[in-house]
Amino acid sequence: MAAFLFCLLVALPLRCAVEVRRDGRGSGASLMRRECGSCACLVLRRLRGDHVKAYKYQEGQTNLRSPEDIKVYVVNTNFTLNWNYTGNDTSVTFSAEYRWLDTETNGTEWKGLPGCQNVTCTECDFSSAITEYYDKYHVRIKAERREEVSPWSSTFEMIPYLIAQIGPPGIVLQSMNGVIKIKVSPPEENQDRKMWITPLDFKYKLVLWENSSNSEFRSQIIFPTDTIDDLAPDTTYCLKVQATLPLELQEGLFSPIHCIKTTHKVYDLLCATNLRILALNMEFHLHWTNQYKQHVSYNVQYLIGYLKKLHDDYSVKWLNVRGCENITDTQCNFSSIIATTSGSFYLRVQAINEYNRSCLSNEVKVDPLITNEIGPPGVKLDISNALLHIQISPPGGSESEVMRDHYDLSYRVLYWKNSSNNEEEIKVKEIKQTIGSISDLTPSTLYCVKVQAFSVAYNKSSHFSKEECIKTPGDKILPLVILATFVIALIAVFLVTVPLGFALYQAYSKIKYVFFPSCQPPLNIEGFGGQLFSSPYLLTAEEPIENCSIIETVITEEVNQIVFKDYQHSKQSSRDSGNYSNDDNTSGSKVSEDMLEKETV
Repeated sequence: MAAFLFCLLVALPLRCAVEVRRDGRGSGASLMRRECGSCACLVLRRLRGDHVKAYKYQEGQTNLRSPEDIKVYVVNTNFTLNWNYTGNDTSVTFSAEYRWLDTETNGTEWKGLPGCQNVTCTECDFSSAITEYYDKYHVRIKAERREEVSPWSSTFEMIPYLIAQIGPPGIVLQSMNGVIKIKVSPPEENQDRKMWITPLDFKYKLVLWENSSNSEFRSQIIFPTDTIDDLAPDTTYCLKVQATLPLELQEGLFSPIHCIKTTHKVYDLLCATNLRILALNMEFHLHWTNQYKQHVSYNVQYLIGYLKKLHDDYSVKWLNVRGCENITDTQCNFSSIIATTSGSFYLRVQAINEYNRSCLSNEVKVDPLITNEIGPPGVKLDISNALLHIQISPPGGSESEVMRDHYDLSYRVLYWKNSSNNEEEIKVKEIKQTIGSISDLTPSTLYCVKVQAFSVAYNKSSHFSKEECIKTPGDKILPLVILATFVIALIAVFLVTVPLGFALYQAYSKIKYVFFPSCQPPLNIEGFGGQLFSSPYLLTAEEPIENCSIIETVITEEVNQIVFKDYQHSKQSSRDSGNYSNDDNTSGSKVSEDMLEKETV
């Protein structure tokens, strides 16, 4: 009973709730306990065979509020826990716990966070507790005031690398000859534990301004060791530097502001000036201006751009360009050093006079694929099968693999009809291949073509090639139609004229044969009956023929018999066919005349 009354007297001031529960099982013992610094009082007592259990002070009944707005700030490997608390009691302290959720054990038990136990302010540094920057952590906080303890705050979850900020870099400045030499050291330099394990990935952004009321800010990207020029002499400049990781889109904190005064720049006429690069189709030439009036020779030197990203001294790593040593000309072909297109180069010119005094020019940067310009392509035209074929030679020639492969070239083809009509439309066609064709051509027309090479990736384009023109052949269908028409007409004329000619010829032959015969009747029958035979087809009355013969000698009789036979034959032929033979008549007439002469004799 005494123990029960004592617990009530303690519980009421601490505003703990009392719960009395009967339990049929008991041990007959009484117990009072404080645990974990919280208000907990358990009273176990046997009362008339009954048990009274659990007089507990509930945490939710305390006046202490939980910390709010839990935040963790990470700069490099420095971790700071920050929170807000709305209580007015200055005697409140705070303690934090954390647990590490690794992928293998799936989390550990809550542990007190080193550096954040019983602190009186609303922030603490726990950098020593975090060693794995890519794993997940949970953090929580509670408030304490003597025996009172607040509920735990909400749990803050973090992966250190994802919330870390890049710290400010270190800076060393030097003013000389009108310029400022700057050396930048990376964040976490000389630290054993590093959040950023690849310092070469850092890029440094410089912000510069004159230390005056009307100054303008000037920003530029610099190397770890660099020179700031284009400055006014005897002027105080202030600057700050920020480290960035462009690939991860992270920007760090700026360094403290540093100010320095510039000096006067001394101009040396021996130095080469106005360095410029002319590059076409991966042929690189460096040109410069000589201001020195006496004998001078030049060495062209280059530095691989990668070396400038290092934090080491690269001043001794400049090399001479082969073929550009001890030259007196003010230009040099340095294409031999462009062995790769992925990196950049820096060039400078060393001038040396007759007294062996030298002077170095300013540097000029060469990024091969960016500095180079694309030349016009070559074009050849051909026509076949009613198509205009265009064959394109890549800039630099077919052997230039760099131009073809690295620029991923496309071609813009312009073609038009070259006629007296100035309003002819110029048509455009873009192709990726080096061979293209154009259809829908007009026969017997002069077409002109010019081609431009361009690269979308590098936003570059060449000049247009020289115009090439070619004339399309005439229409092949029209000659075929004309030829077919002519053949058909010729056949038709032949089919009409041949029968007509044959008919006319037959008619003509008949008329001529009837009215204009070519044969004459024999002389021995022309005067019979005093009637002339004008036509063999005109029939006359047949008159009797007297057959007489005088035989004086054997020869005469034989002759008369021949004449008689001839006469009979002629008469019979005249009756059968009505035709006479000129040869027979003539021969008959000659024989009759001979016979008559012989008879007369």
